[in-house]
Parts: sequence; structure tokens; C-alpha cells
Amino acid sequence: MFVATVIVSVLLAAMLTMSATVKITRRQPMVQVYADLGVPDSWLNRLAALLLAGAAGILIGLWWAPLGIAAAVGLILYFLGGIGFHVKAGDWKNLPAPTVFLGLAVAALVLRVVTA
Repeated sequence: MFVATVIVSVLLAAMLTMSATVKITRRQPMVQVYADLGVPDSWLNRLAALLLAGAAGILIGLWWAPLGIAAAVGLILYFLGGIGFHVKAGDWKNLPAPTVFLGLAVAALVLRVVTA
């Protein structure tokens, strides 16, 4: 079971890092998606920092379970908020991305709790 925890955690951390990189570097057209959702450009660096903190917490949490659990809970809340922004804006086309991240964060939480 711990092998699954490692796989999900590493995959999630890699995806979080890529998403943070898109925000930090202001890559188009993804930055336009955030603008269309009503997310101010000034939030992007903060959102990227949260994603990087989540990635670090998920990885360090492989050695210290309480941190991994806390990071997973934080990421779940982050992506629920992201889904809320997409739903509020009626952006169904881009809704799958935060939903996949949410699913991985839930899987990371469940696996980390089970293997703690």
C-alpha cells in the first residue's frame, strides 16, 4: 500500500509543480483562463506558492505522515475552491483539470491515512 502512496504523491507533486510553473511564468493561454475566471493576475504568484508548498508537504509527508495529511487536506480545499471558480464562471471546458487534481489529492490523503 505504501508503494501506491509514493506513486500518487510523486505524481501529484510533479503536476502541482508544473501548474505552479505555468502561473509563475505567466504562460499563455492558461493565464487567460484565470483572467476569464475573474482571478486577478496579482494572485497567481500566491497561488503558485500554495501549490509548491502543497507539493513539498506531500513529498515530505512520505516521511512524516502528519505533514502529508495536512498538505493533502490543504490541497483538497484549494482545488474545491478552484472548481468553485470554474462552476461560477460556467467554464465547463476547463473544469476537468482541477477535478483531476482534486481526485489525486483525495487519493493522496486516503493512502497517507491508511499507511500512517
